[in-house]
Amino acid sequence: MSKEVNNVVIAGGGTAGWMAAAALAKLVARPLSITLIESEEIGTVGVGEATIPSILTINRMLKIPEPDFIKLTSGTFKLGIKFENWRRQGESYIHSFGDTGKGSWAAGFHHFWLKGKEAGIDHDYGDYCAELKAAEQEKFAITSQRPLNYAYHLDAAKYAQYLRSMAEAHGVKRVEGRITSVTTDEDGYITSLDINDGVRQVDGDFFIDCTGFRALLSGGALGVAYDDWTHWLPANRAWAVQSELNEPPKPYTRSIAHTVGWQWRIPLQHRAGNGLVYSSEFMTEEDARALLVRNVNDRLITDPRPIRFTTGQRAKYWEKNCVALGLASGFIEPLESTSIHMIQNGIMWLLLMFPDTTIEGSTVNEYNQRIRSEAEYIRDFIVLHYTVNERHGEPFWDYCRNMALPESLSHRIELFTRTGRIFQAQDDIFTENSWVQVLLGQGVTPQSYHNITDSLTPPQLEEFLSGIRHEVNQTVSGLPAHGDFIQSLIRHTELRAASS
Repeated sequence: MSKEVNNVVIAGGGTAGWMAAAALAKLVARPLSITLIESEEIGTVGVGEATIPSILTINRMLKIPEPDFIKLTSGTFKLGIKFENWRRQGESYIHSFGDTGKGSWAAGFHHFWLKGKEAGIDHDYGDYCAELKAAEQEKFAITSQRPLNYAYHLDAAKYAQYLRSMAEAHGVKRVEGRITSVTTDEDGYITSLDINDGVRQVDGDFFIDCTGFRALLSGGALGVAYDDWTHWLPANRAWAVQSELNEPPKPYTRSIAHTVGWQWRIPLQHRAGNGLVYSSEFMTEEDARALLVRNVNDRLITDPRPIRFTTGQRAKYWEKNCVALGLASGFIEPLESTSIHMIQNGIMWLLLMFPDTTIEGSTVNEYNQRIRSEAEYIRDFIVLHYTVNERHGEPFWDYCRNMALPESLSHRIELFTRTGRIFQAQDDIFTENSWVQVLLGQGVTPQSYHNITDSLTPPQLEEFLSGIRHEVNQTVSGLPAHGDFIQSLIRHTELRAASS
């Protein structure tokens, strides 16, 4: 595209649209005219209420004060996800955000833990992780002495509103209206969007598609194909509902496996977000709704809302002068809370590659390669939870256990099973420790471990392991209850605001 890129048009609001608007307005190092079009008539999916630690990066880049963020989004802190009934009924494990133990240059900590288990040092893998033990004890604090890795639970609508205020303060113009048509030139580049059947036209040089599952620009006007991953991730429906929260907020998301699919529970300050992800091939819509309602113990404060989706990704995220973000770019179910991360990741790479003057084909190709690579690693990590299960005799879980896997995932499972080795790929957001926690939690025990563990004598190994457990216990024992910490943070914010 030889035309200079100065006028950016964002189609759609929500978290994706307003995060893109705020980031471009604040962080692109040259003047841009940015217009965001959204309609109050069109709702957002609005269930992306759990995050992973990468959200701290974009918040810090945007200079969002954390206490204000927690207060204004009704946020709580998240140390990981508790998976209940995933391996088999009645069993659970936590995938935490922390580092577990201390590894060496040649092998991760789990190799030393396996050696210890063989020697009779019979402690859970999670006993060596401060974040996991804090989650179990429902404790949390932000401390400089032994900082914890964490993310947030948040009200997605309030977060989008916060980002909107920031974006508009930095010059972003909002246009109210429904996009009814997209105009392209003879080369297929988008030139303008019509609003409300031609009542208004918004011209632009560069467009960001945040129109959700409809993908009006990328999928509609530009005809970018969609790669369907349903054969690996058969869940294609969800019910979502909000409820009262009649307990202190837990510092983790709950993921509870049922006969078909799984249920989420996300605690905010003022309510809980609940939902059921399931496959219409194995359960009817009515039965799924009833299953969710039956398993939410608190009073419902909204009506259950159905969501339909097809797991997969756009064949291209950036096509001509349009980038698809959020649900317009694809969808990987929210099992590991990656939806907002994928929005953020798309924005971060766009910031790194934003055209100085004109759009270069090599830049577009690099962008698409980067986003696709990370999406495929996330896909593999999600599929892992489903396929490594022992829920025999349940058709949905039998299918997931026996389905053909992506070759990349089959290799990782086999490598870990035979050798205990896991290597983090460059574009994989999930660390070696994340893979280890889920594999062990799902019942995969390596047949061997790295021989570098033989460098420690039995007494040295026992001292090494007990020292880590002692350090973890010391860290966790000094933490306040999660709910108490949130209240103290809010009180501090209110006192600061009153005195300013």
